[in-house]
Amino acid sequence: RQTDGSRIIFDDFRESYYWLRQNTEPDARVMSWWDYGYQITAMANRTILVDNNTWNNTHISRVGQAMSSTEEHAYGIMRELDVNYVLVIFGGLTGYASDDINKFLWMVRIGGSTPEGEHIKEPDYYTPQGEFRVDREGSPVLLNCLMYKLCYYRFGQVYTEANQPTGYDRVRNVEIGNKDFDLTVLEEAYTSEHWIVRIYKVKSMSNLGDPHFPSEE
Repeated sequence: RQTDGSRIIFDDFRESYYWLRQNTEPDARVMSWWDYGYQITAMANRTILVDNNTWNNTHISRVGQAMSSTEEHAYGIMRELDVNYVLVIFGGLTGYASDDINKFLWMVRIGGSTPEGEHIKEPDYYTPQGEFRVDREGSPVLLNCLMYKLCYYRFGQVYTEANQPTGYDRVRNVEIGNKDFDLTVLEEAYTSEHWIVRIYKVKSMSNLGDPHFPSEE
């Protein structure tokens, strides 16, 4: 809602699910956090890994582990789960606060709650002072995990506020700490108009420059 009382409606979710329906194979499998599972199933008609009715904690934990790990480590998990696309929700451009960065610590906690996720330790994602930060003072583990990279890919070159540097996150109100990185095992497939929905395609082994990535173990 604007200061004059008028409303601005973002159509990013509908547009993104329509893109998925029209531009991916009917049997494509989409990895996202469980919050969006029903929407992807109903509006995009695509198979998801977890949704609001998933009771298998191990399955949800596996998704949390992928999101919390490095891109290379996550690749082994995504191959295990036969993932074709990864979808994340990002509010840093518009100020949309219900995004995956603000939900991320739940992914860390659930990801580290099973034996397969023993490498996921919540304190590793905080600063030595115990703060959760996405700026240059943030934990290197956080600034290099899959979720961070998928949300902030190319964002470091974008101006969002007057008198602020590129890569200024309008939800966290900071300049992000890791701006200049490339993706290795995923490629950007679609980003909605206001960057709220970001979709990435998982590369096949034959499309990777170096096929020797660490497994999920």
